[in-house]
Amino acid sequence: MKIFQTVAMSLLLGTVSFGALAAKEVTKEEVKTLKLEKIGTVRTTAETTSPMDAKRELSKLADEKGGQYYLVIAGREHGKFSAIADVYK
Repeated sequence: MKIFQTVAMSLLLGTVSFGALAAKEVTKEEVKTLKLEKIGTVRTTAETTSPMDAKRELSKLADEKGGQYYLVIAGREHGKFSAIADVYK
């Protein structure tokens, strides 16, 4: 029973900490206020089926680029969704 609780707690903490590491979407005002440094641009593929999927993909790509924040600069719906974002740290 104790092993089960330990495994369950580890899985729970792993999910919480993963979410805490995801890049956060910011506004233009926050970029100026926080004096964020742009480190690149990312774009989603045309495979996302909702705006939330596109944001999730942008966050993942920003993480991979080493960014903590992203600002969506363009989005398009054409049966699927695609977007472009600037990445900041």
